[in-house]
Amino acid sequence: MTNAIKSELNRFIEENGESFEDELLIEASTVKEKINTILEVGNIDLINNAHKLVSYALESKLDELRQFAKVEGIAWATHSLTLSFKLEWVQAIRRTLWTFLQRYIDENKVEIDFFQFERQINSSIDQFLNAFFISYSAYKDELLKTQRDLVENLSVPIIPLTPTVCILPIIGSIDYYRARVMEEKVLKEIGRLHIQTLLMDLSGIADMEAEVIDQLKKIIDGAAMMGCMTAITGLRPDVVRSMVRLGVQFDRNTQTVGTLQQALSIYFTK
Repeated sequence: MTNAIKSELNRFIEENGESFEDELLIEASTVKEKINTILEVGNIDLINNAHKLVSYALESKLDELRQFAKVEGIAWATHSLTLSFKLEWVQAIRRTLWTFLQRYIDENKVEIDFFQFERQINSSIDQFLNAFFISYSAYKDELLKTQRDLVENLSVPIIPLTPTVCILPIIGSIDYYRARVMEEKVLKEIGRLHIQTLLMDLSGIADMEAEVIDQLKKIIDGAAMMGCMTAITGLRPDVVRSMVRLGVQFDRNTQTVGTLQQALSIYFTK
């Protein structure tokens, strides 16, 4: 198909823009109800973007199409918009585009190599979808990694009190993964800061699973091997009962103190 016919097709769809949009909204019945929400949440204009995709596909502007798909993928990933809506929307664009191409051919009695044209159009739209999903996935993975790194840092808030004494307040639920992260971060910080005394406050923990208690003991034992004495404060009754039931015994240099305030009083007095 010549570039002249492609441009004419593009112009035909632009001139019949309202009719095209009406047909598109009929094809995308589910997405129709979400258009305003997606615009408000992600500042994504689905109608305008549909015209842009059609224009790029018709004129075989593949570089622009892939870049457009990349931007779209990032936008959808940023706002965690539903992928099923995007897929339905693009497929509706594809069906509507073919409806109008058939209308153009019938009205203008144009003869084209249908199979060649079909491969070109569908290949362009498929390339858009492929680039979109790659961009979406890559950005989502990076976003999740960034959030996980942030959570990991917040999960192990070692607070220096003196050049040799630090507090590790542990708050909220703690699972095996978080306990493993704690082990890595705590031992690393003991080495980096040359911590001699670590006040581990567990007053914010209501209960612990057996594997978490075991991991906690490994942190304390590892700290002892690095010359750091651990003082545990704020143990709650349920946690103590779990430790007793499991037969947990701490290193002989590990101390337990009722409250963090008492521990601060002891170690600052020293």
